[in-house]
Amino acid sequence: VSLCVMAKRADYLKAASARRQGTGGFLLQARNRADGDPLTRVGFTASKKIGNAVLRNRAKRRLRALAREVLAPRALPGWDYVLVARPDATVSRLYADLCADLEQALVSVHRGRA
Repeated sequence: VSLCVMAKRADYLKAASARRQGTGGFLLQARNRADGDPLTRVGFTASKKIGNAVLRNRAKRRLRALAREVLAPRALPGWDYVLVARPDATVSRLYADLCADLEQALVSVHRGRA
């Protein structure tokens, strides 16, 4: 599945009101668009709570790498995913732990889907 990055704020807000799964390193928000479009979209958020620009950019770089490595092969077509960075955790947590977090979060988010 190829991933497309979300650009519109409205898409982020819709994802925020859908399913969410917290992990040690970040928060995963996911929603089934149910619009018939097979495209999988992903978004990344790092607020100023994360720290200065250097830390926010590092957090987003790590989340993008996670999306390429873990989310792309497991994402469902027609879904939106948003990875929200957590203060301290996203930047400092071991990358292997972040990968495991994302795998667990995806299993949890897709459990009980129609």
